[in-house]
Amino acid sequence: MIFGLLCIDKPSGPTSHDIVAKIRRGSGERRVGHAGTLDPLATGVLVVALGPATRLIEYLRLGKKSYRVAITLGVETATYDAEGEIIAQNPVPNELGMEHIDNVLDRFRGPIMQIPPAYSAIKVAGKAAYARTRAGESFVLEARPTEIFRIDIVSYSTPTLVLEIECSPGTYIRSLAHDLGQVLGPGGMLSGLRRTVSGDFTQETAVNWERLQAEFSDGSWVQYLLPPDLALQGTPKVDLDQEQVRRISNGMPIAGTILSKGLGRAYTPDGLLCAVLESDRDNHQWRPIKVFSEVIQTWMEKR
Repeated sequence: MIFGLLCIDKPSGPTSHDIVAKIRRGSGERRVGHAGTLDPLATGVLVVALGPATRLIEYLRLGKKSYRVAITLGVETATYDAEGEIIAQNPVPNELGMEHIDNVLDRFRGPIMQIPPAYSAIKVAGKAAYARTRAGESFVLEARPTEIFRIDIVSYSTPTLVLEIECSPGTYIRSLAHDLGQVLGPGGMLSGLRRTVSGDFTQETAVNWERLQAEFSDGSWVQYLLPPDLALQGTPKVDLDQEQVRRISNGMPIAGTILSKGLGRAYTPDGLLCAVLESDRDNHQWRPIKVFSEVIQTWMEKR
């Protein structure tokens, strides 16, 4: 059984789905999913879950994201990035300097409302927005709340502006590039994007994609597997005894010391992550909300 995570340094070119499909073939594990889409243009940290760890993806997606972003001013495209059809080109004023740009960036710092790109996977009445756009359909995407924790200028040499951005999950950097271009005047498009941080995962610990693929053939790729409980960092650890494992496996609560409301992670007596728990402070109990039956079965067979 494969039960773990991969932190991959995605190259420009393949989609996140392409990466997942190749990992599925290379690892032989059918259950594979990623924890946050990167567009084909984008590079950097892509966290992938394998086996039962795919049930932890919702927690992996909660972490903050950091990006190194390149925006080309004076060019607008239908997709808000360099892969789309150019729909407008405008001169970039010589007087548009870093101080003015930084002042404008204040509008994007903190909680903001953001309209996703028309070319996005957001569902509109059950159909992806990009599919409706390509079909020539008319629809309206509502603004969504997001938060920009930090946005700093790295460099500016007309027409290319390079930024470092730390933001909440669900932020569309393409929309930010477009909206910033509109406020500055000449328009803008996303021309480069690298995700440097995704939650607790960083580019420094990400495995090179080409290297990972090369090691599928002899099985040595498993050296890059990370523990699945990294998805639950910061939550209380609950060590179970044999009877508690049995109760958890049957969906029953266990007694415990509950210090705060939230999630916990449960382990078998030999240290295997076997469940995600939710605290019930009123009754001094932990209730299982995700049970990894395969892990428990493996533990029982080894006893």
